Amino acid sequence: MVQPIQSGPMAEINTTPLIDVMLVLLIMFIITIPVATHSLPIDLPRDCPGCPAPDAIKNKVAIDASDRVLWNGTPVAQHQLAALLQQTRDLRVEPELQFEPDANASYAVSAHTLNVIKASGVTRFGFVGNERYRSFARAD
Repeated sequence: MVQPIQSGPMAEINTTPLIDVMLVLLIMFIITIPVATHSLPIDLPRDCPGCPAPDAIKNKVAIDASDRVLWNGTPVAQHQLAALLQQTRDLRVEPELQFEPDANASYAVSAHTLNVIKASGVTRFGFVGNERYRSFARAD
């Protein structure tokens, strides 16, 4: 005689997908651990002797026609600029940073200065004086 099939709920759980997912996660963790523990020695900028102090309200980085970088009117080197930008980031309220290159300033110096500013992580940044270049003379 044939026994009727019981149509009740199964009390067994299929654990194969769970084990597969756990093994994949374990392998991913094993792969990423050596990357996270690897470190590189980097020379970070130190105190900037002879640098002007940053203003707590706003600071201006200008580039003149002779490609000198000016911090609030005082000439500074690129490494000094990085140290000054880090000092502004350490203030309680980050001051606004204004960038104003001269029309005759070198593009390479302007681009390098912008890269230094971007690398510093400054968040309050603006271009000043762009309205002077709003209209261009037409060549006849």
